[in-house]
Amino acid sequence: MRLIAPQKPLVWIVLGALALRIGAAVWLQHDLDVNKRRPFLIMGDAEGYWELGREIARGEPYELYDTRRIERMPGYPAFVAGSIRLSEALGVPEGRQYFVARLLMALVGTLNCGLVAFLGRELFDARTGNLAAAIVAVAPPLVGFSVILLSETLFAMGLLVSLWCMARLTRSAAAQTGISRLLLWAALTGLSVALAVYVRPSWLLAAPCLAAMFAVWLARKQSVSRGLFPAVVIVLVAYGALLPWAYRNYRISGHWIVTTRWIGASLYDGFNPNANGDSDLKFVDDDRLFERMSEYEVDQHYRTKAWDYVRSHPGHAAWLTAQKIKRFWMPWPNAKQFEGLLPKIAIAVYFIPALLAAVFGWVRGPRHFWAWVLTLGPILYFSAVHAVFLGSLRYRLPAEYPLCIASAVGLQQAWSLCRGAGKEAGPPPASPAAA
Repeated sequence: MRLIAPQKPLVWIVLGALALRIGAAVWLQHDLDVNKRRPFLIMGDAEGYWELGREIARGEPYELYDTRRIERMPGYPAFVAGSIRLSEALGVPEGRQYFVARLLMALVGTLNCGLVAFLGRELFDARTGNLAAAIVAVAPPLVGFSVILLSETLFAMGLLVSLWCMARLTRSAAAQTGISRLLLWAALTGLSVALAVYVRPSWLLAAPCLAAMFAVWLARKQSVSRGLFPAVVIVLVAYGALLPWAYRNYRISGHWIVTTRWIGASLYDGFNPNANGDSDLKFVDDDRLFERMSEYEVDQHYRTKAWDYVRSHPGHAAWLTAQKIKRFWMPWPNAKQFEGLLPKIAIAVYFIPALLAAVFGWVRGPRHFWAWVLTLGPILYFSAVHAVFLGSLRYRLPAEYPLCIASAVGLQQAWSLCRGAGKEAGPPPASPAAA
């Protein structure tokens, strides 16, 4: 009983988040069964993930359409495989196994609320962490996507763990602890980055980016060596942890592939004569290249075509880049599955104030480098990545979890300002990590 006492607000926040996500799972499964009569809300990607998960669960070759064996990272299909095996152990019929997976996804989404709270406490204080977790708990897109069978919510977990490890590393460095402790947190940061990449490859550049910033930051504050060695460890562990997957791909294709062979098609999806910023992979079926070329050759073919189009049509390429950035930052859904007025209003009412509060927190809040790198940095990072590939609210969602910490800072600033606190507004960092 003491665990859920009123002085433990985070527990109540997490329980509320779990209740909302279980309710969303029940509602969505009923809607798909009765009204839409299909297993997934967003077909295509979800079908592919489920098929790969079923293959893992059954010990079958990891491939799509008998030819695509390096199209998807294995992290989320492995999660799906685990849900299928759990369903089978519980005697759940095959047609109801989707609901078990949704319940497990609801649990992951709930755990993300706790991770946001821990990261907020590490960078600022307990009040900021709890407020950020409360925002995440009720945010409509974060609740809804927690039960859609796609990789964003699981990826967000890996993202948050890597950010928390990085915060611990910077705290240890600021406290001038021993080099062995710095190397430990650097290794854990690299490992957690790799685990996130196993779910979605878009976090691949986080390791060198974080490592470079850490090396420069600590070189300016203490010494070059204390910043350089942990930075090298972050990169080596992150990419070293991806070697098993890269070696598997080498055995299959004859090429060392750290992520997937779908990058070329994604690039061409974003830069081609018919592109408009949205995804339309119809050209893959029309071209039928997989019937006469290897996966590696198809990937190289589309990469070349994409960059050739950018060079020959710079004006249209610039317009497409702007469209993708616009789609990424749109405050309401742009996918056809969410065309109703209610989803648009619900998401806009959450995202616009959250974004404005985050900006306000950065403008008026405490000037602490790592606090803002680890809360605002991910959404800016993904905005840049998806300006090259494709832009969508869906690709923004993982970064909204740490963004809510910045929003919590801004809300507290605004509240203190309204109460006349003025310059005294703003939560102090809980540790020297944010300095």
